[in-house]
Amino acid sequence: METSVRDLRPEGLRSPAPAWILSIILAVLLGLFVPGPEAQAQSPVEWDGAREQMTRSELESLLERLEEQTLSTAYSSRMRAQAERSVELIRRRLSEGDFQVGDRVVLEVQNEPELSDTLMVRSGRVVEVPLVGDRSLDGVLRSELQGVMEEHIGNYIRNPVVRTQALIRISVIGEVGNPGFHVFPADFPITDILMQVGGLGGDANLSRMRIERGTTRIWEGETLETAMIQGRTLDQMNLQAGDRIVVPPGGAPRDGWETFRLVTTTVGAVASVAWALTRIFR
Repeated sequence: METSVRDLRPEGLRSPAPAWILSIILAVLLGLFVPGPEAQAQSPVEWDGAREQMTRSELESLLERLEEQTLSTAYSSRMRAQAERSVELIRRRLSEGDFQVGDRVVLEVQNEPELSDTLMVRSGRVVEVPLVGDRSLDGVLRSELQGVMEEHIGNYIRNPVVRTQALIRISVIGEVGNPGFHVFPADFPITDILMQVGGLGGDANLSRMRIERGTTRIWEGETLETAMIQGRTLDQMNLQAGDRIVVPPGGAPRDGWETFRLVTTTVGAVASVAWALTRIFR
């Protein structure tokens, strides 16, 4: 069953709760749910949870740092292997862009309802903008989408006020409440996604959770755990259409992952706290 695009954006374009608010929620409900000293020391890069989408310059800078870290003995072999996978993913993003056939783009143009729509990325990585015509997204990053669409529509409308959001179609399988294909905003963190699909099942084994692309595991183990704790988004983790989040069965040990499972199954409590904090700190 596929998540409706409208379900994800009930009042126009919707952004997930800021990562720092989610961190507070986890701290309040869990206590100390943070990676140990070794995991902190081995974290490949510093991430800013408020930066939901990576710009081209940020990706280029990150690529340079990751290339250095693949050769550093200061990191475990698993962390270096993850850095190598990330290097490959980032190089492809910089060359080909982010948009794949089947992705969707939410477009809203102020005072132009005929132009506002949810567009499907078609063969050739092209979207058809109503009344305006096709625009190729080949080589375009998600962080560049806003500017690209403003320029395209600006060829026909003077000074358009444009808002965009990139949506990714991925699958979530295994021990979750609603497995299957779903469409999520690219600026959603993995934690939000697990809540959107109904939380984790009682037999979920988070220590074996992974993210796959084809036959390759692109995220798993301690690197995936750290990324989730840090609130990284789909965009920050270089995910694209067709990727799979796999939550295998087998039960989880009573550690930070098990505590996390308990939180993700308490969707109502988390949502209430998030709502209250957004009102306090808005």
